[in-house]
Amino acid sequence: MARSRRRVTRAAAQKSPERSPSSSHSSLTPMEDEPELTLAESAPTKADEDVCPSCREGVHGEKNSWIRCDACKIWFHWACVGDSSDLELINKWFCGPCMTEKPSRVMTLKVPARKSSRKRTQLDYASLNAGVDSDPSRWLRVIQSKQIKDDNFRRMKGADVGLEWLESDETAMREPIVVENPEGLRMKMPPPEFTVQDVANEVGHETPVEVIDVATQSNSPGWTLGRWAEYYNTEPSKRDKIRNVISLEISGTKLADQVLPPRLVRELDWVEKFWPSTRKGKGHAYPKVQLYCLMGVASAWTDWHVDFAGSSVYYHILSGCKVFYFIQPTPANLQAYERWSGTELQSNVWLGDMVDEVVKVTLHTGNTMIIPTGWIHAVHTPVDSLVFGGNFLHSYNMATQLKVIDIEKATHVPKKFRFPLFVKLCWYVGDKYLRDLKSKEEFPPRVLESLEALARFLVSESQAMERGTEVAKREAKENVPSDRVKDAPAMARELRWRVRLAAGTTSDDEDLGRPIKKNMVNGHKRKRSPAGATVGVQFRNFQPQGWDVVNELPRESGERLVNVHPPKTADGWEREWTDWSKEFEGENEEEQATVEKTRDVIIKVRKTEDGVERQRIERVMEKWVWKNVPSKPEGDPQDVEMKPLEDEIVGSEELTKEEEEGAEVPATVLLETTQAMEVTA
Repeated sequence: MARSRRRVTRAAAQKSPERSPSSSHSSLTPMEDEPELTLAESAPTKADEDVCPSCREGVHGEKNSWIRCDACKIWFHWACVGDSSDLELINKWFCGPCMTEKPSRVMTLKVPARKSSRKRTQLDYASLNAGVDSDPSRWLRVIQSKQIKDDNFRRMKGADVGLEWLESDETAMREPIVVENPEGLRMKMPPPEFTVQDVANEVGHETPVEVIDVATQSNSPGWTLGRWAEYYNTEPSKRDKIRNVISLEISGTKLADQVLPPRLVRELDWVEKFWPSTRKGKGHAYPKVQLYCLMGVASAWTDWHVDFAGSSVYYHILSGCKVFYFIQPTPANLQAYERWSGTELQSNVWLGDMVDEVVKVTLHTGNTMIIPTGWIHAVHTPVDSLVFGGNFLHSYNMATQLKVIDIEKATHVPKKFRFPLFVKLCWYVGDKYLRDLKSKEEFPPRVLESLEALARFLVSESQAMERGTEVAKREAKENVPSDRVKDAPAMARELRWRVRLAAGTTSDDEDLGRPIKKNMVNGHKRKRSPAGATVGVQFRNFQPQGWDVVNELPRESGERLVNVHPPKTADGWEREWTDWSKEFEGENEEEQATVEKTRDVIIKVRKTEDGVERQRIERVMEKWVWKNVPSKPEGDPQDVEMKPLEDEIVGSEELTKEEEEGAEVPATVLLETTQAMEVTA
């Protein structure tokens, strides 16, 4: 939950170049290889943005210093808009258009500080100028007067949290789950007696660590793990401030050997599954977001945020306690979060007042929680706590992950604080799924919906390569992993086409049943064809869009025994088994097959200008299993590998090492057909 602070006034930006609690990046943001921010680097850097609204040819000078207009909140290069005055002396500043709009807006300078030998209490002027209350318990007091619901999230056993649950339960990974006992999660954590001092010993006392000042929700530079351990072990009454560590990524350290994410996380994690293993580890740049150590003291507070790229999170309390406040990522709530994030509302408004409801979850020592895609949350630490967790992207809610990416762009979250190498990871994922679809692998509807969103995103990246600005073209091409993707635009469009076919739509259908965007010609809506026009004659592959009713009948299933021998010859067996009308029945009871048959029927109906169209889709699957197949003699034609049939009928036979040794093993043949009927009334 490390965040980038956005400037409310120029003084705030200069005094407090740290991160804000609401940035749409991770609660677990990587720390490695991140230099300390200098005074003027709280604004976007040249690496983040190449141009500002006032950039023009012929303007030279340093463009690594930025200033933000206090009215429109837009950032500018000081070299492009400044008058060569000292940037550090400016208190409020407005751009030319904003001053033209309202002449009363003028630039102001800071009041010079008076010199005095008296000792005085240090005021946090950055927080005061930003409108931030310096009391770390401010929001905890606000909560007392707010209506917050207790959660009814699912409590699960660790052994039940696996890929099987996700594939069998449509509600899985839709809302947070709590596992009170880690047994069965098949994860590894340090022993319960493990301490913050042990963290410093394992990772290194001189390791830089990002420490958050809870009162201002900003970064305190210059901290190391050794210094943090000393602070953490200080008596609470003697601590100068309430501080929090939420961004220590430990991959590649000795401590990483003691932490292993839960089984479900490893089964879903895109980095684990799709990033090439030859391009991980020391010396390689890859997304390091799987292993975080979070250390907070009593009364710490992390303000509302969404984890970067909408990534999901696993979160294990090794010691202490955490209280989560959740907001569901509905479209309306995400829109409210986008309005709130990075604006003056963030400092003055309780986000819970802008959404439908806030839900509270309390976690204790030994509890584990999995937070799904896009959930907005804030965290309170009642007692000193030590937590391990990590972020992961997956294939079951890509649309929401991309929505969070859009919010990050809209609220100008610096690239440094977004999911590392996100676009390159998407190309790796798309390439692997494209190969799987070519191999006729089947995927659940939720995965296909995610893949369709992923394909649209990759197509948009391809369009940036083809028609974007020079900067956009260069950036889009740099994000393509050349070791796997040779022709990015072709790959993206083929993935979109194959996903749509796998989802049961034609290549003419758009967005898997979502409303079709109106076609545009030169910026104007394309006129509809006159009523009665024979569009289908003009376009050979035209498919009318949308059905009024789609009725899926209950599945029919049954089982029977058939006396029939399994396929014996390598040549010609396909012709025999692809004849669906052929009856297989013999007298040899020693070669008896169990036939499991299922039948699915979908009926679609819609009104047309001429009447009614209806479509019946019938899918029949037969699974033939021989339980007592005798061992085959040497040289049997079955030694020849049997290729699976494609298209509408599939055949396969499995041979194992036990069969080669003469044991009796089952042989299996799968037959499947799809029939479609279309009637016009």
